[in-house]
Amino acid sequence: MQNNQILINIFRFVILVLTQALLLNHIDFLGYINPYLYILFILIYPITGNKSLLILLSFLLGLSVDIFSNSGGIHAAASVFIAYFRPLALKYSFGISYEYNTLKVSSAEFTQRLLYVSSLVLIHHFILFLLEIFNVNHILLILKSTLFSGIFSTILILSAITIFSKNNK
Repeated sequence: MQNNQILINIFRFVILVLTQALLLNHIDFLGYINPYLYILFILIYPITGNKSLLILLSFLLGLSVDIFSNSGGIHAAASVFIAYFRPLALKYSFGISYEYNTLKVSSAEFTQRLLYVSSLVLIHHFILFLLEIFNVNHILLILKSTLFSGIFSTILILSAITIFSKNNK
């Protein structure tokens, strides 16, 4: 990565952690909807970037959110899992564009973006709530929390991608 790209990623990391910790962690709508915008960092990390570095940064990102929310490592575990799973989701969602490294998430078709973001968000949220509740007797609560928070987080992330993307068309 170039120096400019490194600075942009550091800025994204800090802003997303602070936004999550200071603003979004305090939203609890109807007991099931908790938005998690911080995973946007993992979703828009450069395709050609170092994948081992992404996993390390995902751990640090999740750990930072865990420290602010006193959640004992569940955000770190869920973040590392989706960082590891990300290449498969990219290949599934974008196909040949990903294989030839010609992909930019912000400029892809909306349906491809929706598939990519929603799949990783739902996986992240399922792991997060599974580790938080940690009781299979409450599987309906886990699924309900995953679905409602996942829908809200997906809308929030897609909105952020749309608002902050550069129009290259």
